[in-house]
Amino acid sequence: MKKVLLVQPSLQPPGGGNGVAVWVIEALKREHTVSVLTWRPVHLVPINRHFGTSLSPADFTVRMAYPALRHLLDHTPASLDLLKTSLLLRTAKRMKDHYDLILTVNNEADLGRRGIQYVHFPWAFLPRPPVDLRWYHFSPTMVDAYYRLCVWISGFSSDRMKQNLTLVNSNWTGTKVKECYGIGSTTLYPPVPGVFSDVPWAEREDGCVCIGRISPEKELEKIIDILTAVRTQRWPVHLHIIGAHDNSGYYERVRQRVHQNASWVFLNENLSREELAHLVTQHRYGIHGMAEEHFGMAVAEMVEAGCIVFVPRSGGQMEIVAGEERLLYKTPAEAIAKITRTLSDAGEQTALRSYLATRKELFSTELFVRRIQEIVRSF
Repeated sequence: MKKVLLVQPSLQPPGGGNGVAVWVIEALKREHTVSVLTWRPVHLVPINRHFGTSLSPADFTVRMAYPALRHLLDHTPASLDLLKTSLLLRTAKRMKDHYDLILTVNNEADLGRRGIQYVHFPWAFLPRPPVDLRWYHFSPTMVDAYYRLCVWISGFSSDRMKQNLTLVNSNWTGTKVKECYGIGSTTLYPPVPGVFSDVPWAEREDGCVCIGRISPEKELEKIIDILTAVRTQRWPVHLHIIGAHDNSGYYERVRQRVHQNASWVFLNENLSREELAHLVTQHRYGIHGMAEEHFGMAVAEMVEAGCIVFVPRSGGQMEIVAGEERLLYKTPAEAIAKITRTLSDAGEQTALRSYLATRKELFSTELFVRRIQEIVRSF
């Protein structure tokens, strides 16, 4: 069998990029000898539980990079993700001649020769999206020095990187790659794992779900404000916030808002895939608050579950609902108007459900596995 090296800092949940990586392994394990060059130890029980894969230790070989240095870098005040990636790429270049294919799903990369790269959002694109900003991004001198160090460590060549076959998680991200590097790309939507039961509309609760980590860019307080306004118009909808906290200060703010609205806002933390799928399929509506999502896995999950989902008019998430104007909002006032109109019109609910049902196949694990296999064979 052909030998494949996947370069990926981590496979562990959570993280949409890590989910794509493990489904790449799932797609290739039967026809290829797969090795994973990674920064973190691999624990398959939480991986399979969270991402819905069925991986075993026999399916791939784990190669740890710089185990002694890992302990040091993992205990620094900054995450240093780009530095860790640069060290991985430096190692991958030394190993490249032992494999038939090298690929990464951790954005653009110089792999030492032509390979496959899956880009969630280009590293070098400026300005950075708000979700990516850290304290050090506000010092151009520090950022420039950090980037130069990482380029030197990895031996990065933009020309070699551009020779890769480039996959992206949305057409929107593809435009950013084009703006940044002038190269084309192929869109391959990430897979949505899990089995979502087809619960009849009449048996679902007249409420909303919102999925995602509990951190500021998800704008959960805005969602509570929107639905508070909907409730003042005599629509007694309730809200389930489903996620895990990722920012202690913001988490406490959200918990306070949940406590203040305890009769209709509920916080459901750290659910398994089965628990999440069950809860979401019991509800009619979904809502997302983050602008400029690169893709929007949570939105795709809600669509897969049969919900009518309202999303901000920006980023790759618009592609999930195919730019359907009745589901897009730019301001809270627009969201309130569109939600109340849908709540009041059974015919519109039927039409939107039928429309979104045609989108589900695009995000299935079966389609993702089939496309990865085709792409790798062709490459």
